[in-house]
Amino acid sequence: MANTTIETDFLIVGAGPAGASLACFLARYNLNGILISSASGTAFTPRAHLTNSAALECLRDLDPSMYDECLRLGNVGSSMAHYRWCESMVGEEYARNLAWGNGRKTDYDAVSPCVYMDLPQSLLEPVLLKHATGNGWVVRFSTTLTTFTEQPVEDEGVNGTAKKIVATVEDQVTGLSYDIRTRYLFGADGGRSTVAKQLELPFTSIPGGGFAYNVFLRADLTDLMQHCQGNLHICLGLDKDTPFISVARMVKPWTEWMFIFMPKGPEVPIPKSHEEWVEIARDVIGDASINVKVLDVSGWAVNETSADVISKGNVFCLGDAIHRHPPTLGLGSNTCIQDAFNLAWKIALVHQGRASAALLDTYNTERQPVAAHLVTESNNILRLDMGLFAALGMHPYGTNEEDRVKAKQIMASSTKEGREKREALSKALKSLHREHHALGTAYGQLYKSPAVASDDEIAPFQPGPREAQNPFEYYDPCTYPGRRLPHVLLGPGSRFPGPQTSTLDIAGKGQFTLFTGIGGEKWKDAASAVQSKLGVRVKVVSIGIGLEWADIYRDWEEKRGVEEDGCVLVRPDYFVAWRAQESGDEVGRLVKVMGSFLGRAESKSATSNGAENWTLVVNSANGAE
Repeated sequence: MANTTIETDFLIVGAGPAGASLACFLARYNLNGILISSASGTAFTPRAHLTNSAALECLRDLDPSMYDECLRLGNVGSSMAHYRWCESMVGEEYARNLAWGNGRKTDYDAVSPCVYMDLPQSLLEPVLLKHATGNGWVVRFSTTLTTFTEQPVEDEGVNGTAKKIVATVEDQVTGLSYDIRTRYLFGADGGRSTVAKQLELPFTSIPGGGFAYNVFLRADLTDLMQHCQGNLHICLGLDKDTPFISVARMVKPWTEWMFIFMPKGPEVPIPKSHEEWVEIARDVIGDASINVKVLDVSGWAVNETSADVISKGNVFCLGDAIHRHPPTLGLGSNTCIQDAFNLAWKIALVHQGRASAALLDTYNTERQPVAAHLVTESNNILRLDMGLFAALGMHPYGTNEEDRVKAKQIMASSTKEGREKREALSKALKSLHREHHALGTAYGQLYKSPAVASDDEIAPFQPGPREAQNPFEYYDPCTYPGRRLPHVLLGPGSRFPGPQTSTLDIAGKGQFTLFTGIGGEKWKDAASAVQSKLGVRVKVVSIGIGLEWADIYRDWEEKRGVEEDGCVLVRPDYFVAWRAQESGDEVGRLVKVMGSFLGRAESKSATSNGAENWTLVVNSANGAE
């Protein structure tokens, strides 16, 4: 029985990338609370590691120094240049692909001011939690959520909420239980989420993914990596009867590694001692003289599971609590951070009484399809990997020595069968660009929800030519509502040249931004009307000759998708909310659109002198006037 109660407005369960980043994003709006974690501290093992530019944009928007710190801690460029397949770390190399922007730097630079990096979760979490605790959040480790219930409370006048959530938690150090009463509860508590389970979220799961072991170890392979730098090395072990397909993942060049062992057969292998893992790791390295020290061992299941609904009432789930999948694609923690970025500004507007609770429903509408697609695509990539193994002569459940020797001989032969094998290998390698250069998968979301207005569009969304042909590898930026604001470099609209600034650095910062150009002066009046009527600020940005910003490369002209005097309205999370092809009735249109996003409608009453007086009110019991 809990013996005390703590009051807060926000309780986050889970201090990984999802929960910790959500605390950071809420703190931007001066919203603070309590973050609990069943772990005793931040992640010891590297776990998630690939951090893409889309996720880093969110942190850079919050505080540029956070992005600078990530750059200092992470690995970029040549240390993560290759994804390769080999017999062992020092053995025969069968193939390699350039990856993570290497070989396609121009494409990656064109969509973001941030870079892809290898930033292990063990280094990212402290950066996030430092920012959260420095901005008012309280973090309690070794604290487990036991249960939660909803209880009615008197209207306290903040946003009219008629219920609060009472979470019972247990301190694992003292064994004491206590209650935390909160307005909002966030389940960022991973693949075994207590919050998702108790909320009875429906999940779609496909069984049979298999099992794997992570072995975190220290081994100095600096000399071995001189000509094959890369953060992922698939060691196939075709020459011997090894029970595993082994993945050597660089953590710290080139002395710390995460070795992932995936059984070649359907059976779950018997757990092994650290000494046994040392010998297995040496075998994968291919050099028995290498000094190997095992730091940690953990097992995990290959999941194909996503939530069909990700929130109910004032309880929201995010991160691995709603999308569970293998680490292929490397988009897990990136999606966690973007879940939080999408949710935070909506929570802020509702909690502050500037929007109705209906805005929070769009979190489910927008992010649930992203989570479901990520789960499916991550597992599809794993299936493509199986195709590569087959092209090399390895079947998913292993082969005998005679078959392996024969397959290698055929691969090297000048026979018709040999040519067909090599063609199959090339085709399989090319198909895996879908993983190693997944720019479209990372960036190509199209939100469809009441927080996006596309009714004024003259035609449905059509992707650009490269994206239409290959939506996994390519992303063609545009300003269609529901898509990301394009990254465009602008110059100062002054007489003399100055530093270039990305549109992403001009927009965001927790507010709506409206981009316009020559002839769009009245959009400033419209923004003022929105602030007056709705209490929500819209920053107006003017681009064009003689205006605030200069379109120095004519890149904005190409991507804006509207006339110079039209506008592009961007949400705080960098997604386009609405655009107007040209000027005209600026005040009326912008107020109507913003009122619709916020769940606000006009109400007409009479003043004392008989004149009509228009105001905007919240259409929900959960919102304040």
